[in-house]
Amino acid sequence: MPEDISAAERMVREWQERATEKAEKFGRMQAQIEQISVTESSRDGAVRVTVGSSGMLDDLVLAENAGNRPMAKLAGEIMRTVRLAQSKLPERMQEAAASTVGEGDEAVRHMLGQAKRFFPEPPEEPEEPPRRPGVQEMRIGPEDDGARQPRRPNRAPRRPGPDDFDDEDFSRGSFLR
Repeated sequence: MPEDISAAERMVREWQERATEKAEKFGRMQAQIEQISVTESSRDGAVRVTVGSSGMLDDLVLAENAGNRPMAKLAGEIMRTVRLAQSKLPERMQEAAASTVGEGDEAVRHMLGQAKRFFPEPPEEPEEPPRRPGVQEMRIGPEDDGARQPRRPNRAPRRPGPDDFDDEDFSRGSFLR
């Protein structure tokens, strides 16, 4: 019987050592993940963002030329750049897990699955209109659908005749006549 007790004690001791080693590895992985940050910039460099491992925005830098665009376009570019940075977090977490615990652990697979689920896929690149070198032509009016519309002749605004005069009607201009 004493052999059975010593074998059981050895088994418990080995289990405790493995558990302690695993806890240390998970602690190192957690520390590495907490240190992760991703910085991304817009294509033209006007927007630069940094997100932490939680996906929260840590830093936002706008270049001087960022203010030269409509605010809606700037807001869209900021959000696209944030999503791009967030989309890289699962990969960085996977690297931290692989270097500490290993990717074979069920808890690690679950954590990485959750990260891929919660962080966005990389945003699609917005299409930019093709640019032609040289002078650009600008057209004002209805879109050209291939059919030519007859042009209306330009007419001068109609001036009121002497019989159309109304002392109380100022809809055609100044009250000073």
